[in-house]
Amino acid sequence: MSTLAVYRNIYTEEQFQKVYGTAKDLERPPLTLKEKLARSCKCSTHSFHTLLKHRIPIVGWLPRYKLKKWILGDLIAGLTVGIVHIPQGMAFALLTSVAPVYGLYTSFFPVLLYMLLGTGHHVSTGTFAVLSLMTGSVIDEHLFENPLHRNLTSEEQSEIYAQRIGMAAAIAFLMGLIMVIMFVLQLGFLSTYLSEPIVKAFTNAAAFHVTVSQIQNMMGLPLPRPTGSFAIFKTLASVFRAAHMTNVAELIISILCLAVLIPIKELNVRFRTKLRTPIPGEIIMVLVATGITFASSLDNRYNVQIVGSIPAGFPTPKLPALDIIPNVIGDTIAITFVGYAVSVSLAMIYAEKHRYSIDPNQELLAHGISNMVSSLFHCFPSSATLATTNILESAGGHTQLSGFFTSCVVLVVLMWVGPLFNYLPKAVLACINVVSLRQMFLQFQELPELWKISKTDFSVWVVTWLAVVILNVEMGLAVGVVFSMMTVVCRTQRAQCSVLGRAINTEIYRPIEQNDKCFEIPGVKILSYNSPIYYGNRDIFKETMSRIVGLTQEKIRRREKALKAMEQGMKMSVSVVDTGIANPVYHLDGCNIKLEQDTEIKSLIIDCSGIIFIDIAGARLFIQHLELYGVVRCRVLS
Repeated sequence: MSTLAVYRNIYTEEQFQKVYGTAKDLERPPLTLKEKLARSCKCSTHSFHTLLKHRIPIVGWLPRYKLKKWILGDLIAGLTVGIVHIPQGMAFALLTSVAPVYGLYTSFFPVLLYMLLGTGHHVSTGTFAVLSLMTGSVIDEHLFENPLHRNLTSEEQSEIYAQRIGMAAAIAFLMGLIMVIMFVLQLGFLSTYLSEPIVKAFTNAAAFHVTVSQIQNMMGLPLPRPTGSFAIFKTLASVFRAAHMTNVAELIISILCLAVLIPIKELNVRFRTKLRTPIPGEIIMVLVATGITFASSLDNRYNVQIVGSIPAGFPTPKLPALDIIPNVIGDTIAITFVGYAVSVSLAMIYAEKHRYSIDPNQELLAHGISNMVSSLFHCFPSSATLATTNILESAGGHTQLSGFFTSCVVLVVLMWVGPLFNYLPKAVLACINVVSLRQMFLQFQELPELWKISKTDFSVWVVTWLAVVILNVEMGLAVGVVFSMMTVVCRTQRAQCSVLGRAINTEIYRPIEQNDKCFEIPGVKILSYNSPIYYGNRDIFKETMSRIVGLTQEKIRRREKALKAMEQGMKMSVSVVDTGIANPVYHLDGCNIKLEQDTEIKSLIIDCSGIIFIDIAGARLFIQHLELYGVVRCRVLS
């Protein structure tokens, strides 16, 4: 058996700096303002191409596109997602309290723009249930004087829809503007404040809001949508009170629709590996329901609510109603943060799975421009979507080119097929909304594993979920973020100070509590504290250090008395050995006073490699505490 011996020289800090220099010697001199301006203003052909590829990613990846290898997967995935976008876009438009046709617009323009500017190869953008619900709540809150009723004439409904899409487009424009400003300020890192438990709990709880809000459409009840805190409970109470007004025809349509869509969803999941493309249950249900309603005149005979007129072609570009922006800026900031966090989280998940990287700041620019430009064409806020992104990846998509084929499908509907959906019952769209949230509801299955891995993350999940369900989407998200940050503070306060021992026949030091094969060096106490030292945990640090070293309150008082006498001008003599720190001896007026120390601890070593920062309160405590030990020469390992 071969052996390997390693011999190394032993250096003091001064000797090491003499041989290799200090960190300051290796630092480059800072650039002057003139040099910084010269570098930033420097332009060349190479710099221009680099900037172009960085800001318009399609310029970089499209010339390197592997046509034979990727085109089939992108084509199938794009067409599949496009088919799903049609019913979901119209369904999510109902959540936004606007006409269904605007959901088709929002499923077209953002997809094209993200294809040009986005960095996520497997990200599908468009309408998202959570953003639609949040936007619809804002619209209902500010336009509560003009509610939508089934008894209104078509002209009155058109006027109300125009007001609502004007506000929705203004929110989308402001959302895009905020994202562009965040891009300029390089604030992409803000998405890190939304941890995975927060995002999953938030989307799960928001799914409950979406489901409850669709009950009235599934039962055909002419009820306004409650806003603010306890909205779920207010909706359920109003539904129970108005249950006798249920439209039986719409209730039957909803039951039949759920009975078909839910099994199809289960089949798609169970046979995902065997099916080349998922079964398009939503579009099949839309076509069948539209045909039956038209043939049977359900809208006239049984007062079934239908989608109504869907104009063919594109809307005329129009600047949103910017005068209402001051009234919705607070709500829009929350919508922006949620939309960006979900989009970046999805992009990172699939980028890690397929081993490529994304640029969070470029994602800000992509989604910002997508929302700003789309708002000119009567679109409401958009982002990456959970369901269609999962479909896109599972259907074999490789690049953003799949978004082009998705847009082509939506374009065909907008130009020619759209008017055929005039007789589509709104109850079918409500069922599509509910069934599309299946993936969010299944997140409950992850809770037992989360409890085993981290009880703190489990508590963050539960608190966020309860806050979103009980309060509202915006307030619940804020509560979740604040609570998550509080858990970080609690974790730093509860950090343990470990005693390190040397592993047998090695030069490795490990915590003795975790390894019985480690032993302490006689006369030496090695401590490791894996947490920052700041005002929040300085007392805990002091108590833990005193307990391990054995410094009692009586010893502390006697040492403080001796140190106070020293500060008054009395002389001190210290004996120091090369290999450690000896017990200090203080001379007071010619009388020797020897401070008590644990005879077993002659040297104290504190490993500070795990201390990521220390504030002024922690530094002052650190110095004072070392003085109490009688330390006259301190060497900190970092």
